[in-house]
Amino acid sequence: MHADDGLRCAYWSGSRVGWAGTRRTASVAATRPAAARRRDPEGQDRVSYPDHSEQTLVEMCLRGDERAAREIVLRFERPVFSLIFRMVRDRELAEDLAQETFVRTLNNLRRYDPSYKFSSWLFKIGYNLTIDHLRKKELDVVSMHGAPDAVTPDRQAATEITLVSGDERPDELLEARELGSEIEAAIGQLRPEYRTAILLRHIEGYAYDEIAQVMEIPLGTVKTYIHRARNELKAALVHLTEP
Repeated sequence: MHADDGLRCAYWSGSRVGWAGTRRTASVAATRPAAARRRDPEGQDRVSYPDHSEQTLVEMCLRGDERAAREIVLRFERPVFSLIFRMVRDRELAEDLAQETFVRTLNNLRRYDPSYKFSSWLFKIGYNLTIDHLRKKELDVVSMHGAPDAVTPDRQAATEITLVSGDERPDELLEARELGSEIEAAIGQLRPEYRTAILLRHIEGYAYDEIAQVMEIPLGTVKTYIHRARNELKAALVHLTEP
């Protein structure tokens, strides 16, 4: 079997991202993310190369290694879905955009420049898809409490921003929840570009240069976006610091 035909499928939360024929065109079946699920539909262990580097996985994937493709999806499905959900706050839409992110990523691996982090390239694809949708549909909402219909701890953990440590009293938890709602509303009022920069910096922990790669903007612009976003958030939340 030729290497170009060897990559048959990767799994996105139990459903397939499949390659058919010599073109290796990926398609995604209808699915629902479940980050805690560790097995594919045939009951086989999905964790094939947990210790391999991103670059090694990409190289193996290009050689037609199906398990490497599965590992890429498994390793990054939660952070990709989580970021997209926080941008659009719509579970089904976030699922669709996350699926399309992996489809485009795996179909275009040969375009990946190994001088950059693979995860940054992956996030860039997801960001571009999401920002295009936001601009078209004018969706300007973001959630800090996970998907509205996240009914399991793992689904909630995959999409929420943690504001408390878990040791707080009920009244402290309520106060933190109310604070989270205030912050959520303020972030939701930011321009999509500002919002993405803030989320990548403070939620995903990306460095400024990595954010520049993801958003395809100069480093100085990243700093400007984050600075302006912080100022807007401070202005929107100033009442929280008043006595």
